[in-house]
Amino acid sequence: MKKKKRLSIRKITIFLLLLVVVIGGCVLAFNKVSSGKKTTKEVQDVDSIEGYNYTLKDNATKYYKSLFEELKKTLEADDIDEEKYAELVAQMFVADFFNLDNKISKSDVGGTQFVYSDYVNDFSKYASDSMYKSVESDVYGDRDQDLPVVAKVTVENKGNETYTYGENTDENAYRMSFEIEYDDDLGYQTSGELIIIHNGNKLEVASMSEGSSE
Repeated sequence: MKKKKRLSIRKITIFLLLLVVVIGGCVLAFNKVSSGKKTTKEVQDVDSIEGYNYTLKDNATKYYKSLFEELKKTLEADDIDEEKYAELVAQMFVADFFNLDNKISKSDVGGTQFVYSDYVNDFSKYASDSMYKSVESDVYGDRDQDLPVVAKVTVENKGNETYTYGENTDENAYRMSFEIEYDDDLGYQTSGELIIIHNGNKLEVASMSEGSSE
C-alpha cells in the first residue's frame, strides 16, 4: 500500500510540474503575441473655435498650432478684422494642405476645413489622386518616408475682386498670393494663389493655382 501511495504522489508531482510548464509556456506565448500587436495611431481634436467649426488636431505642427491660436483670438474679438481673418485662412489652409508628414494616409487631406463647403468632396478626391497619391499609410505610426514639413507660409493680399462660382457671385472675394518655406526642400510647390470667398460668417478657399500672377 505504501508503495502505491508513493507512486501516486510521484505521478501527481510530475503532473503538477508538467501543468506548470504548460501554463508558463502559454503565458509566455500570449505575452509575445500581445507585444507583437501593432497599436493603431489615433488623432484627437484638442481645441476648437465656437461658431466656426474649426478644430485643432493633436498631431498639428508647432507652427500650425500658433496660427490656430492667432485665428482664435481674431475670431473671438469684439470687432473682427476680416482682412486678418482672410490672411489666416490662407496661411492655415496652405500650411495644413502642403504639410504631408503628419498625414495618416493619402485620404487624410489637409486644409479641408478651410475649403468652400460645396467643393470639399471633389477637392479631397482630387488631392488624394494627385499630390497625396504617394503618401504611404501611417496607421500604425511606423511609416518610413520623407514627406514635406511646412515651416512657414507668407501671404499677401492682392485685393478684392468679383468671383463667380456656380450660380453664386462674391463681389468682395479675396485674392491671396502665398509662398511656402519647408524644413527640407523635397521639390514640392513653393508658391501660388488662392481665391477666398464669403460663405455665411466664414471665409473659405474657392480656388487654388500654382505660381503667382502679378
